[in-house]
Amino acid sequence: MRELIVVFVTLGVATVAAPAIGSPRLDLPTTVPVPERAAYERLASTADVATRVEAEPFIVRAEVFEYLLDHPAFATHVARTLRLARFRIWNTPQGMVLDDGRGLTGQFRIVYAATGTRLFHASGEYNKALLPTIQGQALTMIEYDTSPAPKGRVLVKPAVSGFVRLDNRMVAFGFRALRAAAQRKAELESHRLMKIFARASRVLDESPEAVLELLRQQPGVPTRELEEFGRLLLNGR
Repeated sequence: MRELIVVFVTLGVATVAAPAIGSPRLDLPTTVPVPERAAYERLASTADVATRVEAEPFIVRAEVFEYLLDHPAFATHVARTLRLARFRIWNTPQGMVLDDGRGLTGQFRIVYAATGTRLFHASGEYNKALLPTIQGQALTMIEYDTSPAPKGRVLVKPAVSGFVRLDNRMVAFGFRALRAAAQRKAELESHRLMKIFARASRVLDESPEAVLELLRQQPGVPTRELEEFGRLLLNGR
C-alpha cells in the first residue's frame, strides 16, 4: 500500500539520519540467491536508518491481504481510491516505478514472497526545493503470523522491518543530528503502513461491491488485476 517503496517511503528517506540505533537484523531465507542475499544483507548492516515495529493486529481475509502484498501497483490504486494514500506504484517494461507525490521517485521490486514474509527493495532519489538531491536504497520486510477469526477471516499480527541507506555519505553525515527524529519517523511510518492495510481491509470487507465500482471508474486501473481482485472479494458472497 502506501509508500511501499517499502520503504523509501515508509521509512522516509527525506528524514534520514546517521547510523541507526539498535539496528534490527535482516535474516533472509536461503532461497534468495547468494549474490542478492549478500547485497541486501550488506545494505541492512550499513543502513543509515533501521527499525523493526510490531504493529497492531487486524482482521482480514488472508487471500485479500496477500493479493495486495503481491500486487503493489494495484494496491496503490486501492489505497488512492479509498483516499488512504496518494503514493503511486505502476508497472513498466523495465519493472515497477514509484512516485510519492512529494519528491520521492525510484524503482521498486518484490525481492521475496512466501507465506508469512514479504521483502521489498527500492532505489531512487528525493528532490525538494532548497535541498540537495538525496539518493539511496531501502529494504522493507513485512512478516506476519495469522490465527483464525470469525467468518473465515484471520487475525494478522504484523511486524515491519525497514532499512534505508543513502548513497551520498556526506549527506548522510550531515543529517547526523537528526538521528533520533529519523528513528521516530521510521517507526511511525511503519505503523502507518499497517494501519492503511487494516483500514482498507475493513472497507473492502464491509462494501466490496462499492469499492469495485469505484475502482472501475478510476483511470489506469489494470483490467486483469481488477477482475482477479473482484473474484477474491466476492467469493462466497
